Amino acid sequence: MIAGKNVLAFVMAGGEGTRLHSLTADRCKPSVPFNGKHRIVDFVLSNLVNSEIYSVYLLVQYKSQSLIEHVRQSWTMSRFIPNHFITVVPPQMHSGKEWFQGTADAIFQNIHLIESAQPDLVAVFGADHIYRMDVRQMVEFHLKTQADVSVATLPVPLSQSPSFGIVETDDEHRVVDFIEKPPTAKSMPGRPGHALASMGNYIFKADVLLKELKRAKELGESDFGKHILPRMMKTHKLVAYDFATNEIPGTQPYEEAAYWRDVGTIDAYFEAHFDTLGAKPRFRMSNPQWPIYSSNDSAESAQIENGMINRSVVGSGSVINGARLDHAMLRRSVIVEPDAQLEHCIVMERSVISAGARIKRAIIDQNNHIPPGELIGHDLEKDRQRFHVSEGGVVVVPRGYFSGTVPVERELTSRHA
Repeated sequence: MIAGKNVLAFVMAGGEGTRLHSLTADRCKPSVPFNGKHRIVDFVLSNLVNSEIYSVYLLVQYKSQSLIEHVRQSWTMSRFIPNHFITVVPPQMHSGKEWFQGTADAIFQNIHLIESAQPDLVAVFGADHIYRMDVRQMVEFHLKTQADVSVATLPVPLSQSPSFGIVETDDEHRVVDFIEKPPTAKSMPGRPGHALASMGNYIFKADVLLKELKRAKELGESDFGKHILPRMMKTHKLVAYDFATNEIPGTQPYEEAAYWRDVGTIDAYFEAHFDTLGAKPRFRMSNPQWPIYSSNDSAESAQIENGMINRSVVGSGSVINGARLDHAMLRRSVIVEPDAQLEHCIVMERSVISAGARIKRAIIDQNNHIPPGELIGHDLEKDRQRFHVSEGGVVVVPRGYFSGTVPVERELTSRHA
């Protein structure tokens, strides 16, 4: 209950994530690892649970097995507390043999879940972003303004407007225009060079949502941003909630206010990792007053024999032996051998960086045994012949590209992909 209202949440976790290239070859975008032991989906689920929203349906679609396993192992709610659950829901195909055709169609295919739960409000949130948000504050704003729909918003540079739904509002926060991914946009008042963008997080009155989903089905509409919200703007009260006003306990003065990142590209994903590093990071992962929950980790502690380590994260079960790490992000059970060098790198589970390897500005996906003396990130033209290289020059080595045997005792610490 929030402000006396029952809130049911749907998390849209069906993203294919094609712009993440090989990182989503075997997993959906929300299941992509982030930082030392998290996955992208952990951020929205943590925000909902921290906001005391415990009835959550996670709608999945593409390459979802890794995500399903992660939720099963890491997000088990007590069976003794009524209406407390996080449940994964694949396409049910009640209305035909089709996968979800869009965000609204995904909810429509599961409309019986809303009708059965009979909530007062329905939260529809994306699963692809790195941020902290107290959803209760958005709900309170929704109730105060007597809105039919509230849209979480934040300013973005005009150059990024083709990637977002762009919102225009009046002086009372009411949405007067909503255009999904326009080629160009005009500056918002008082913020030259920026447009007001939808974060893809919505709060609906439940009865309004049910009627509009059925209406959308009749009209052949499938997406909130493309179809339903622009249409509803003319007949209902849509308001824009300012994410910058959201206050999170435990946030430090040195952190970036209202930190939010869409990590849908290799470069954005890569840079967001390094926003979490250092004694005064832009986004501090360890906030005990608003934790970002992660997977259960049974691996042993990391072991550092010797070497030089600067502003890095070393995951559990990892071994560093005579190597040099500079802005490196190592997940679980990574072995870095003598004289290897990692500079601005992300290395995922059960990988070995062999002696003398030199790697910079690279993402090494799981289960790679990098050969001795290997060079990655030093000659991008040669790298392009083997790997995907982003516009920002980040090299992505696919899962298991370099075959090799990871020591058995390390492999056993984490079998979960």
